[in-house]
Amino acid sequence: MWKKLMKNICDDSIFNEPAFKNQIEEIEERFNLNLPREFISFLKETNGAEVKGAGFSSTKLIIELNSDFRTDEIFKETYMPLDCFLFIGGSGNGDYFGYSIVNGDIQTENIYLWNHETDSREWIAPSLEQLFIWWSEGEISV
Repeated sequence: MWKKLMKNICDDSIFNEPAFKNQIEEIEERFNLNLPREFISFLKETNGAEVKGAGFSSTKLIIELNSDFRTDEIFKETYMPLDCFLFIGGSGNGDYFGYSIVNGDIQTENIYLWNHETDSREWIAPSLEQLFIWWSEGEISV
C-alpha cells in the first residue's frame, strides 16, 4: 500500500528494505511507546523512504534522531523540550515531522511539524497517509 501510494505521488520515490519486527520493537522499547498501526505498517513495507524531497527515517535513524533531540545539551538550551514528539522524518530543510506524545504515549495518528528556526510545533495532517497526499499536492509547505 505505502510504496504504491508514494509511487503515485512521485515516480522517483526511494524505498528502503522492510523493517524487521525487532527493529520496530526497539523504537517502542527505547522510548517506551506504542507506535501507531499505520506507522508500523509503513515500516514493515519500507524501513524509510524519500518522497518529493521529504525523507522518512529508518528505524535506526528514528532512534538516533530522537535520542539526540532528547539528550543533546545544545538542543536543551535552544529549544523547548522535544521529548513530546517521536520524530519520523524531515521536510528537507531542517524541519521534522512527528507524532505527538501525550501522557507518555502516542495517542492519535496526527502528524505535527516542528520548525527548527522558530521552535514552533503545528498540526499538519490527521495521518501519515494524508501527510503523503497533502505533501504531494502542495497543500503542506514548509
